[in-house]
Amino acid sequence: MAKINNIKQQYERFNRRKKISGLIIVGIGMVIICYSLYTGPIHLNVWEIFKALVGGDNKMQRLVIWNIRLPRILAAIIAGTSLSLAGCAMQCLLRNPLASPFTMGISQGAAFGAAFAIIGLGIGQEPVTEVPIITTSPYIITLFAFSGAFAGIMVILTLAKLSRLSAYAMVLAGVAMGSLFTAATMLLQYFAEDIEVASVVFWTFGDVSRANMMDVSLMFFIGTTALVYFIFKRHDLNAMQIGEETAKSLGINTEGLRFVGILAAALVTAVSVSFLGIIGFVGLVGPHVTRRLIGGDHRFLIPISALTGSVLLLAADTTARTVMAPTVLPVGILTSFMGAPLFIYLIIKKRE
Repeated sequence: MAKINNIKQQYERFNRRKKISGLIIVGIGMVIICYSLYTGPIHLNVWEIFKALVGGDNKMQRLVIWNIRLPRILAAIIAGTSLSLAGCAMQCLLRNPLASPFTMGISQGAAFGAAFAIIGLGIGQEPVTEVPIITTSPYIITLFAFSGAFAGIMVILTLAKLSRLSAYAMVLAGVAMGSLFTAATMLLQYFAEDIEVASVVFWTFGDVSRANMMDVSLMFFIGTTALVYFIFKRHDLNAMQIGEETAKSLGINTEGLRFVGILAAALVTAVSVSFLGIIGFVGLVGPHVTRRLIGGDHRFLIPISALTGSVLLLAADTTARTVMAPTVLPVGILTSFMGAPLFIYLIIKKRE
């Protein structure tokens, strides 16, 4: 009896450490939020920021906080949450540590959709000015980017359903679709005008500053719905992680779970990427960092991975705003620099 109580106490301490890790990540995120509100080309002190948040009289301060900094912060938090959540789900459902929205070809599909809208529909330039990075219809580009991202994952899921592809084969199909979309995008660029090519390249630079409050609201709704779904399925995901045969023996419809789970992960990714552009490797880095901290129990891994992804992307965006100030770097550049070494490390570890 004493041995059982000792095991129970160890288990409770282990779970308590996971909860404390989650609270520490939240605390780090709050510090970065405060710093991100504070820093910028227009200097505002703490009191001015507080007055702007509660509706002060200064219109300029309210404009800076509510129209520029706050939407950017919220977009980074929600996109980081969505991408990391999608990566966590894909790695479990496909049983591959390299699975993520970026490696499954979803981002490349969005880039092709945006390129088709900019070049094929001719909306990649502003008719009055000569600035190549301005588009006449940004929401049309967003719609086509979403369609491209979603079309790619639907092809993979359809092949998996009809041909009964294994989880490993689905990852390879994702890599193939990403390569196909990249080639198609390059083909469009080859026949495009210089100004259209510049617009496509600019769109591919992931940038959270593009989102307004309406975009953030839609991203929040889709991301929250997916988060609730995966939390509800957390025990099924734990069973899938042990093994597909084990999950089937417990009465879990593994094929249905994989289909719906990958679809939900693709949806949140497609929404984020279509609004913000390509933000690579957050969906790969976030879950792996969290797994190193708390282990692979999806009861904790899902929500804490989402928190980790949001903090990572917010920290990357804040760094992008300040590291070369007043020049603001696209956050997609920093996340790629951060994720590429980890990707190589995982390939080496998997080979070992």
